Amino acid sequence: MLGMLLAALDQTIVSTALPTIVADLGGANHLSWVVTAYLLAETIMTVLIGKFGDLFGRKKAFLVSVVLFLVGSFFSGWAHSMLWLIVFRAVQGLGGGGLMVTSSAVIADVVPLRERGKYQGVIGAMFGVATVAGPLLGGLFVDHLSWRWAFYVNIPLGVVVVLVAAVALPSVRAEGRPRIDYLGILLIALASTGLTLVTSWGGTEYAWTSPTILGMAVASVVLLVLFVVVERRAAEPMLPMRLFRSRVFTVASVLSFVVGFAMLGGITYLPTYLQRVQGASATESGLRMLPLVVGLLLTSLASGVVISRTGRYKVFPLAGSLVMALGLYLLSRLDAGTGFWVTSGYMVVLGLGLGCCMQVPTIVVQNTSDYEDLGVATSGVSFLRTLGSSFGVAVFGTIFSNQLPAVPSVPSYVDAIQTMFLVAAPVGLLSFVVALFLKEVPLRDATKAVAARSSGFSEPGSGNSRQELERVVASLWRGQKSDPGPGILARSGVQLSYAQAWLLVQIYRHSTESGSTTLQDLSADFNVPAGIFHPTAAHLTTTGHLTEADGHYTFTGEGTDTFARLVGAWRVWLLESLAEEPRDRDYTACVDEIAAQLISNSRGMSTARHAVGSLS
Repeated sequence: MLGMLLAALDQTIVSTALPTIVADLGGANHLSWVVTAYLLAETIMTVLIGKFGDLFGRKKAFLVSVVLFLVGSFFSGWAHSMLWLIVFRAVQGLGGGGLMVTSSAVIADVVPLRERGKYQGVIGAMFGVATVAGPLLGGLFVDHLSWRWAFYVNIPLGVVVVLVAAVALPSVRAEGRPRIDYLGILLIALASTGLTLVTSWGGTEYAWTSPTILGMAVASVVLLVLFVVVERRAAEPMLPMRLFRSRVFTVASVLSFVVGFAMLGGITYLPTYLQRVQGASATESGLRMLPLVVGLLLTSLASGVVISRTGRYKVFPLAGSLVMALGLYLLSRLDAGTGFWVTSGYMVVLGLGLGCCMQVPTIVVQNTSDYEDLGVATSGVSFLRTLGSSFGVAVFGTIFSNQLPAVPSVPSYVDAIQTMFLVAAPVGLLSFVVALFLKEVPLRDATKAVAARSSGFSEPGSGNSRQELERVVASLWRGQKSDPGPGILARSGVQLSYAQAWLLVQIYRHSTESGSTTLQDLSADFNVPAGIFHPTAAHLTTTGHLTEADGHYTFTGEGTDTFARLVGAWRVWLLESLAEEPRDRDYTACVDEIAAQLISNSRGMSTARHAVGSLS
């Protein structure tokens, strides 16, 4: 969680430090790339790292991500030119992207499915905290130490993460060898970088009609076309083109891109206005960004609750887009005389609009995707949001830089900020038009559970359908008001008490390769005397579910059949909650495995264990 927090913080921590960095290093026309380089590298790495974790083990992938992040952090703080700062921000972004994805995967390795929903809530909170704390911490470091400490602060914390991870994390590697779409990833990386350079350099470094800009634009478009061609033929494409046959996915993707564009675009440059025009210190500018973040958090949380209760979601991106457009327009009216409360009010409006739109794309995509596409569809939406953020920072920065003279004054900064937000305001209107085409489909119970417990912030999608389905089920399980186990046991038709069924499941779970286990194995796992389990185990032996020899309990045919019926009952409950019918072997196998996890780790474990004890 600490590693994920560090990665999320570094998306926004430099925003309040940017004016000071430019004053120290120069290169104001490259200002946007301090943020954009991090975001682009992070975007690319989130696609790669999940596959690398499957190939080489998630522990190794996690440790490599932390090391990359530390190297990037150290040399970003050490940089003495804008060029080197941008280069090492990209290295830091590679590590940050890896941390976000592998942190979640590692948690899945060490936390039982029944408990994972709690951790998912903390993960979302981490991103919310990072969005709030990033600008504030950046300002504190600038005012009281140096802007370099916005990067150096990661080093001691990162070292702690490396040491703990090296000792404590288990080495887990996925079965099979996934195919990595290297060519597709390379093409989209080059195309994204090229288009970002066009938007960043156009009108600043080079004229819009210069051969450099025109050539780069044409090359980027060609790369995008090649990317589409490659993805249509790749064995395991990074972003399958078939997804765009779904109008829901296409609309959700565009919405996700626009939200990322507007959010970080606005957050990145407002501190410059607050410092250069309103005379706020770096710390004060961080504090004065809080109204935007508070507005964002309020509507992202509220929209999740309303969506979970009503199952209706289309109204939020529609209303949010209009409010977002209004917020961007109001910010274009900022000038040297705008007061604190008025500025804060304008920021709240933008935040309220953004929050309405943030989580809807992910909810919709998870609700409508088939199992085989669940992973790539979820990661595709989060990929496009981060890509939108990098474009937003670049485009906002280009407009901002184009309005500033070589020696900027306060009125020139006012003119730049007004022009930047006025040009950006139509983005909200575009989002509204796109949202009109969003199809509203009934939400599954599991999707409602995800919406109810979502903060609007989440780590990037893993690209793995199994992991995404487990994430959905974990949210569903966390939302249960009571243990569904007794009801599911009754529906199964198994003639056992809940305590007896629980012990049967635990013996199955603890059975070794030879197919047997001892009560001492259970006692060690649950830290209770083995004798507590003996009467119930003896009853299961009497009923023909188990056989016992020299203290080793082995399943009979009757016991195996009973266990299968229990898993089947849980499987039916899962399918009803997911509102899906089994379609293929992979999906069926995945649901069966998840059902087995839930039955082995059900919330009623302690209750059943006490019931077992009472029988003695």
